[in-house]
Amino acid sequence: MEPHEATMTADVICRPADLDALCAAVRDHERVLARGGGTKPALSAPHAGVTIIEMSGLSGLLEYEPGEFTFTALAGTPVREVAAALAIHGQYLPFDPPLVAQGATLGGTVAAGLSGPGRYRYGGVRDFILGVRFVNPTGELVRSGGKVVKNAAGFDMSKLMVGSLGSFGVLAEISFKVFPRLPATATLRQQHPTLEDALEALYRLTAAPLDLDAIDLVMEDEGAVLLTRLAGLPDALPDRIARVRTVLGGGETVEGEAELALWDSARAFAWIPEGWSLVKVPLTPGRIAALEAGVAPAALRRYSAGGQVGWLAFADDLMAVDAMLNAAGLSGLVIFGPPGRPHIGRRNGEPFARRLKQALDPAGKFVEA
Repeated sequence: MEPHEATMTADVICRPADLDALCAAVRDHERVLARGGGTKPALSAPHAGVTIIEMSGLSGLLEYEPGEFTFTALAGTPVREVAAALAIHGQYLPFDPPLVAQGATLGGTVAAGLSGPGRYRYGGVRDFILGVRFVNPTGELVRSGGKVVKNAAGFDMSKLMVGSLGSFGVLAEISFKVFPRLPATATLRQQHPTLEDALEALYRLTAAPLDLDAIDLVMEDEGAVLLTRLAGLPDALPDRIARVRTVLGGGETVEGEAELALWDSARAFAWIPEGWSLVKVPLTPGRIAALEAGVAPAALRRYSAGGQVGWLAFADDLMAVDAMLNAAGLSGLVIFGPPGRPHIGRRNGEPFARRLKQALDPAGKFVEA
């Protein structure tokens, strides 16, 4: 699926070609919003009177140490370019960054705080970021964290940049740790007649002593599909799949190109019709049933990371979804949809975010989506 188009209303678009130009762009404009690949239009579409800082000129790997399992790259670097460089050495970003094929950048992935199905086993983008350099409101480059796994203690601004939507500064460089990619994967697909049956199977999976790579729950018109991915040595996967099948009481094995396409579709949000809105909802498996009870029947739903993240896609107005999330006590981040209101539902962390914003950007130079 191609990224949704966003209407451009910015007065000025800057395209800095180096870090000095990036600092000048921030320093010389009153209100700014950084934009990477534009794959998450609800988070990168500009407002009137705001200068868009187009980050495509700040791209490339700066350092890569395969033996140390770390790299540093400019924030405008497309994730697919990083993934290609890591693959040469059998390494990858295990949190499964979404929208890679569509052009997502490292900076946009961090600022949006988006992770894919691999988050279940390995953790999200926050768990792999080692350090950043970012531009503060006065146009100065500031470093937080480092470039190695064993890092100095102290207040780690790099973690706060994850999911910040650019409201604290413009990311310039990012350092990550990476993992070796296991040589093979296989997925067990199990159809369930009801949500209750699927959730019961999900609970059995997460309670069993199984080394699972990803668990996604996909809602369908009639029932739900549970997808359980394993990764490891090819010779060991059949026995491991058999153990999972025993826990679940059945299931169909998906392997090879069909299995890869299954998860590529999840990372690309290819299951969402063109023009629909997409909202990310942090939750727990125990709250899925309550959310399902309030969701409009026409909405598409997928629950990832073992039920820790919900993805809601719909063609209706955001107001109805906002009200539903508020009633359920849940928050939502709009990924695809109309710009200007990225957060919907209940914002439980808003007081803390406001204090950070006041401390780091008191004049409000950095526009939050």
